[in-house]
Formats: sequence, structure tokens, C-alpha cells
Amino acid sequence: MYQHKTSDGQVIDLPVTRAVCIGRNYLDHIAELNNAVPDEALFFMKPAPALCDMSQPVTIPDDLGECHNELELAVLLNKPLKNASEEDVLAAIEGYGLALDLTLRDVQSKLKSQGYPWERAKAFDGSCPLSGFVPASTFSDPADIHFTLHINGEMKQQGHTAKMIRPLLALIAEMSRVFTLTPGDVILTGTPKGVGPLVAGDKIEAILEGGLTVTSRVEA
Repeated sequence: MYQHKTSDGQVIDLPVTRAVCIGRNYLDHIAELNNAVPDEALFFMKPAPALCDMSQPVTIPDDLGECHNELELAVLLNKPLKNASEEDVLAAIEGYGLALDLTLRDVQSKLKSQGYPWERAKAFDGSCPLSGFVPASTFSDPADIHFTLHINGEMKQQGHTAKMIRPLLALIAEMSRVFTLTPGDVILTGTPKGVGPLVAGDKIEAILEGGLTVTSRVEA
């Protein structure tokens, strides 16, 4: 069973609740999928059973079309937030880590074409592999965090929080005006370009620069 942990494997005493996510928060990713830039933030959620340990084998469905990697900076909260200011958000961050927002792209494309919600493509069990979390004090500026994803030794994604359409603190504050965020919630902050299909046997290396490195492999 998944538990929030530090980067060195110590259990963090916070409940496992959900991941609260934003779609289309990097312009380069919007362009690679030929999507429109949204006027309002596109929020969605992954339930607790979606959360799993990224250091364990990443399991993908093998009968639902392509399953894409989407590496994102993940933020673990330790305080409730409602109508929060950016200062409130900063004070509520337990730590930073990495997440794979696994996406069944063929399923999502079909749902989008019909005007339906994305949960079947985004919220299935095991769809949110998470790294451990490093203390919030590791990074002095949330707008200057770099992260990368390598698959089979080749760099696929390179992200920098300075390139977010909605900066990290403002993003979480905006989320808190839509619904109350609770201790144990993980915020996924969007993915940069470089998404693509994963296949069984792929070797994954996810790096939060200055924080942690996670290696894993893909299983069907």
C-alpha cells in the first residue's frame, strides 16, 4: 500500500488522499499535442488508489492503447488550504517530489472528441507513480526548479517551473479557491513537452535536480 515517504525512504505522517492536477500548464506541451491554450485552469483529480511508488515497477495497461509518460513536479501539502494566499501555500508545502501522470492517450482522445471527462484516461489505479519527497527548504525559489525524464538512457522531458503558465504558488492558491485542499494532498503542476508512449521493458530515470533521482522500469 502506498505511503508518502521522504527521499531516503522514511514514512511521512500524512494521510494518502488524492492528487489534484492541472492540465496544459506548459506551452511547449500544449503545442506538441496541438491543443488550445485554455482561458481557465483545467483541474482534475486522481483518487488515492491511483497513487503508487515510482521506485517500484511502473505498471501500465496493455489493452487500452498507448499509455504516455507525463513527468511533473509534485508538491505534498501538510496543512489545509481554502481561499489561500501565496504565502499560505508556501507555508503549507511539506516537500517536493516527482510524479508520472500516466495517461491513456487513445482513451483520452476518444473522450475529448465526445466532450466527456478524462477520468478513464487519467485516474485508473496506479496512474500516479510518485517519488519520495524532499523537504520544502531544499529549494529557495519554487519558480526555479528543474526536472528531467530519461527513458532507456535518452532524455525525453526537461521541465523548469519558471516556464509554467500558472506559477506554482499561484496555481495552488487558485486550486484552493475552487475546492478545499487537505493535508496529504499531492499537487501535480503540469508536464512539459516530450510525452510519448511507454512500453514494457522501458527503463525510467526521473531526476529532480538538486533533490533526488528515481529509477524504475515499465511492466504491462
